[in-house]
Amino acid sequence: MANLGISLSLGLLIYAHAMDVTALWPGAGPTRYYEFRVQTMKLKKLCQTNKIVTINQMFPGPVVYAQEDDRVIVRVINETPYNATVHWHGVRQMLSCWSDGPSYITQCPIQSGQTFTYEFSLVKQKGTLMWHAHFSWLRATVYGAIVIYPKLGVPYPFKSPHEEHIIILGEYWMRDVVKLEQAVIADGGVPPPADAFTINGHPGPNYNCSDNDVYKIDVVPGKTYLLRLISATLNTESFFTIANHKITIVEADGEYAKPFTTDRVMLGPGQTLNVLVTANQPIGRYSMAMGPYISGKNVSFQNISSLAYFNYLGALPNSAAVAASLPRFNDNLAVATVMDGLRSLNSGDVPKEIDENLFFTIGLNVEKCQSSNPKKNCQGNNGGVMAASMNNITFTRPNVSVLQAYYSKINGLFTEDFPGVPLKFYDFVNGAPNTAPNNTQSLTGTRTKVLEFGTRVQLILQDTGTVTTENHPVHLHGYSFYVVGYGTGNYNPQSSKFNLVDPPYMNTIGVPVGGWAAIRFVADNPGVWFMHCHLEIHLTWGLSTVFIVKNGKGPLQTLPRPPADLPRC
Repeated sequence: MANLGISLSLGLLIYAHAMDVTALWPGAGPTRYYEFRVQTMKLKKLCQTNKIVTINQMFPGPVVYAQEDDRVIVRVINETPYNATVHWHGVRQMLSCWSDGPSYITQCPIQSGQTFTYEFSLVKQKGTLMWHAHFSWLRATVYGAIVIYPKLGVPYPFKSPHEEHIIILGEYWMRDVVKLEQAVIADGGVPPPADAFTINGHPGPNYNCSDNDVYKIDVVPGKTYLLRLISATLNTESFFTIANHKITIVEADGEYAKPFTTDRVMLGPGQTLNVLVTANQPIGRYSMAMGPYISGKNVSFQNISSLAYFNYLGALPNSAAVAASLPRFNDNLAVATVMDGLRSLNSGDVPKEIDENLFFTIGLNVEKCQSSNPKKNCQGNNGGVMAASMNNITFTRPNVSVLQAYYSKINGLFTEDFPGVPLKFYDFVNGAPNTAPNNTQSLTGTRTKVLEFGTRVQLILQDTGTVTTENHPVHLHGYSFYVVGYGTGNYNPQSSKFNLVDPPYMNTIGVPVGGWAAIRFVADNPGVWFMHCHLEIHLTWGLSTVFIVKNGKGPLQTLPRPPADLPRC
């Protein structure tokens, strides 16, 4: 906390002057102001100069610093030829659904030359979250950290670290990622692997022309450091470790956790972890390594790890780094071991009684080829077109945002018939159809699931073996949820064990490969809320759905009217 005042004054576009802003929530904190300019910039990496989309020509983008209960106002100006939006990943968006950011779900994109101002309060939130673009694949380079400190005078529930550092894991392509998504959609197949992994935008010495393109932390022997780990990867989940050092998890997805010490962690896209690391090894240079976790079968991936340095002060200049040992790319046990150790520090209010019991299957599909030019447009498995689905329904986005259609009662753009259980039950893991494309077809539609305000929800997320089983990082907008259970195989309500005492409170859950996860939350935030796999290719293919939470009673349970500058399609 000692460096909070310093952090908030490091040219991060916070304007400290006070302005009168009517807060929706009583007791709201100060207002933090930012200006985000969506801009292109030329960047030389991996022996090649590439034009990328950024915020304020920063890669990664600027950090949003705030404190619990602060109001945040971000004016976004789009100076690129692309459409753009920004999503504030993990922010609850209480009564501010219009500022959530997913394109065609809560807003139309900010078109080239246009401006939109996002406004939201960080109600009872603290910790590490992230922001990223939510249009096409722009979030490959348009991302950054959200750091929410406790209120002044409120300490961390662990010994204050000597320093704090943000570590953002990413993927980098040497091509236009918007055109890349369009090409993948056009050919019906799978995307190519990233050209490199990055740590804070730096590939590290394992890649061509990158010996000096390395991120480094200088540490004092004996001191303890807080690392705010953020996964901003696009299509890959990733392991992270530090050579010869233990890491202690103290927070997951912006919620304090009971300290849990491990050798390595795995983060899916959108997930965040705060970890403590003590510089308790002999003086030297130690590798911080990021490498792929690939749970699906027959998936091509980037197998060169990204390296950064955990560098002790006093180490010889340019000394060889102690190598870090990453798990094998398909080490499911390494993932499960960390998840087994996650527990909320505070028991919270886990819903004990359930009003709505939902069951969603998640997985991949292969659609039959309908093109007259199959060699060009049907490059999926066995000559089909790749897709993905929840409850075997592939989500299709409308050309007007679902929230606008819902709020303005525009008919014909979505339906309210997303099924609460699969249309067909079978052995999801071992008996799923996988003779693509003959019997792996999905239904399509912009289908939503409606919840009454205050509904206590339990949702079982079940991985399926259609095409391949795979770990899916599923993110729910507008909510965090308690992960009360998970396991391998098919979910069985008679034998599955739940933790209703201290389950982790998260906004993105990796549904285990060939397994299931059970989450619980209370639908206490009115609006339209996207739920989707955070592997971007799966989102492109339609692995998503939408919850509509109705208004309750009174102004604090009612979605306000849309802002005047809401972009139009």
